[in-house]
Amino acid sequence: MQLTLEFGGGLELLCNSVKVHNVDVDLEDVGEEKVSMKHLLSWVQTNLIKERPEMFMKGDSVRPGVLVLVNDCDWELSGQLDTTLNEKDVVVFISTLHGG
Repeated sequence: MQLTLEFGGGLELLCNSVKVHNVDVDLEDVGEEKVSMKHLLSWVQTNLIKERPEMFMKGDSVRPGVLVLVNDCDWELSGQLDTTLNEKDVVVFISTLHGG
C-alpha cells in the first residue's frame, strides 16, 4: 500500500531531516488485510525513525502533543489507532511542542 507520510514541527529531525516520505507498506509486514494507524505507527517506528523514538511514540500511540492528520482530517475524528488507511492516503505528523 502506497502512502505519503509527512513530518513537521521538528519530528522530521527523527527521520534524517526528511519531511516527506513516499512509502510502500507491505500488508505482509503488518500481518493484516488492511493497514490501521496502529500498524502504521509500528511500521514508522521500525522503518523511518532513526533516533530518539521516544520523542515520537509513547506505548503504541504517538506522544501527547503530536497532531496526526489523515487526508487533512484530525485522526481523533476517524478512530485514532483504529483508523483504516487506504491506498494513496496522506498521513501528517506535526509536533505541537517545540521550543521557542
